[in-house]
Amino acid sequence: MDMTVDKGIFIRNIYYMLSYAFQILKQEDYKQVAGEKFDKIHDLFAAILEKGISRQVKQGLYREYVPMQESLSVMRGKVNMDETVQLKVQNKQKLACEFDEFSEDNLYNQILKVTIYRLIRADDVAPERKQALRRISVFFGNVKLIQPGNITWNRLIYQRNNRNYELILNICYLVLNGMLQTTKDGSYKLLSFSDEHMERLYERFILEYYKQHHPELNPKSIQVKWNLTEQNDQTMIQFLPRMQTDITLQKDGRTLIVDAKYYGKSMAQSYTKETLRSAHLYQIFAYVKNMDIANTGNVSGLLLYAKTEDEVFPEGAPFVIGGNSIGARTLDLNQEFEKISKQLEDIVKCFY
Repeated sequence: MDMTVDKGIFIRNIYYMLSYAFQILKQEDYKQVAGEKFDKIHDLFAAILEKGISRQVKQGLYREYVPMQESLSVMRGKVNMDETVQLKVQNKQKLACEFDEFSEDNLYNQILKVTIYRLIRADDVAPERKQALRRISVFFGNVKLIQPGNITWNRLIYQRNNRNYELILNICYLVLNGMLQTTKDGSYKLLSFSDEHMERLYERFILEYYKQHHPELNPKSIQVKWNLTEQNDQTMIQFLPRMQTDITLQKDGRTLIVDAKYYGKSMAQSYTKETLRSAHLYQIFAYVKNMDIANTGNVSGLLLYAKTEDEVFPEGAPFVIGGNSIGARTLDLNQEFEKISKQLEDIVKCFY
């Protein structure tokens, strides 16, 4: 997103958004990070990781059973007969054994290690932060250094014994997917926080904000069911797209569906004028009408865009389409967080 911003304010707001999305950031360990000023987004990420990984090292790195294959003098686990035969052909008196080992050399710690190494060699991370990460890296001597492109992120599952990894691995994802390797000296240049990554954080921040400050609205992300009749061809229903809301607020029989959008440009250019993005409008309208199956008009929709550069966004009353209110507004992230909070509170006041 290309914004004319006060970098300090914007980066500090990223921290606040992360602290809502991940409650662990409100614990004592991270208070020092909250008080610092950052000019580079990845310097902030490095500071969070320094605290988070140090905390995890003190508690002990996460271990899990990892499948291993080794040539051993004595049997362990089960024998791979084909590999053992090959060893015999080579006159090696070994057994090819396959077994599980309770190890810290697993995907979770491998991601931490490669992220540490990348940040140490990055251009826009402060020297003192790099030095702190170097001290942490010595605890990963038994962990393989993998290539970021080989990471299967969908394999990560958070349970009771590795729940503390969720924040730091999400930060690792943002770092590794926004990094470009240079070809001159082998150092790494970190790219800007991409819209795709920011949109996920933006959505989660708004949802968690309302969960903390307005539990009475029962904030959650829900799946809206298609308003289908029994006459529909059942074989075709499976091809309908899933309608998953970003944020749904409900109180006293009224519902507001908020669709959070983080785009480089909120408005779309249509011939000689700018318009709301048709795909976004159709999407929120489909959510609203399929939820309001009784046509009560008690279900409303709101497109909430992150405010971009000097774009003029129409501020006015919502449309009423087919008896339901559909609105669009912006949330300015380049202002003090108290004002961001006020904008989110105004949404609640307007619709409830």
